[in-house]
Amino acid sequence: MNDAAGGLGPAELDRVTGWLATQGTTTTGTLSARLIAGGKSNLTFAVTDGASRWVLRRPPLGGYTPSAHDVGREFRVTRALEGAGVAVAPTIASCTDESVLGAPFTVVEFVDGLSVARREQLDTLTDAEVADVSAGLVEALARLHDVDHVAVGLGDFGRPDGYAARQLRRWSGQWEHVKQHHDASVDALATRVAARLGEALPDQARTSVVHGDYRIDNTLLAADGDGRPTGAVAAIVDWELSTIGDPVADVALMAIYRDPVLDLILGFDAAWTSPRLADEATLAAAYEATGGALPHWEFHLALAAFKLAVIAAGIDHRYRSGGTVGDGFDTAGTAVAPLLERALRQLP
Repeated sequence: MNDAAGGLGPAELDRVTGWLATQGTTTTGTLSARLIAGGKSNLTFAVTDGASRWVLRRPPLGGYTPSAHDVGREFRVTRALEGAGVAVAPTIASCTDESVLGAPFTVVEFVDGLSVARREQLDTLTDAEVADVSAGLVEALARLHDVDHVAVGLGDFGRPDGYAARQLRRWSGQWEHVKQHHDASVDALATRVAARLGEALPDQARTSVVHGDYRIDNTLLAADGDGRPTGAVAAIVDWELSTIGDPVADVALMAIYRDPVLDLILGFDAAWTSPRLADEATLAAAYEATGGALPHWEFHLALAAFKLAVIAAGIDHRYRSGGTVGDGFDTAGTAVAPLLERALRQLP
């Protein structure tokens, strides 16, 4: 079914068909598309001609912040990681010609796998399967961090050092774009958190590709012939925040996402906040056993909480600006202050 409300009606899909042909991909029938539920940022569509399936990603229809929705950037990192032992969707092409859809977009192959975003989806899994999934998620992230980013062509994908300082500047800047819907006390709290983080900036011990948004619902889980999870990750998705940086920050954000406040940001009871999954300390210990040490852990938890607070404010900003598609956006703004308060608690 075409989802014209999501920006992909018959006219847009006809233009996508023509563009795909210029990229060497010939369709066998009329394209149809549906908006894939769960995205709060870039819009993600499943596209099919009745014989083949693809995934198309484009920025939101409006109200999005500069540099935060770069689909071309996420396409580049995905293409570079193909064949590097990282679970990614095989890439098709990236379009920068805005006459096609009014914005840049990318197309990758559709990967069969289990999407576990909501609590009720996780609750269909046995305890043993949940434990295997927790371990598999940590293993997939450690494998990403083990890739030699220079060898796969990502040497200029980001600066190799000073990641925490760059993240602090970036998310402090993003806050200025999206803070107008929050009162002065919340703005003062954000300013205080940013200042404390700036005073506590640590040295960076290691450099790798970082995903920047890693949790269970930004993966597709591999399944066996009966549709049960195997414990492996079939594909890591949603790479729009990826860069070169400190892998500890990736692990810390994965841990912060376990906070129940994530439910407010997503607008539903998330699988990743379920108490059935490994808690923050267990995730960190599992990563250390697989992927290495996690220096300056408390600082990175604080930075992750600050980042998530700004992301929540950005979702709220787009909701109030009319630039979102779908339900569940109206509670994101209420998560901002609790996350900023958590960030302060993590700092000495």
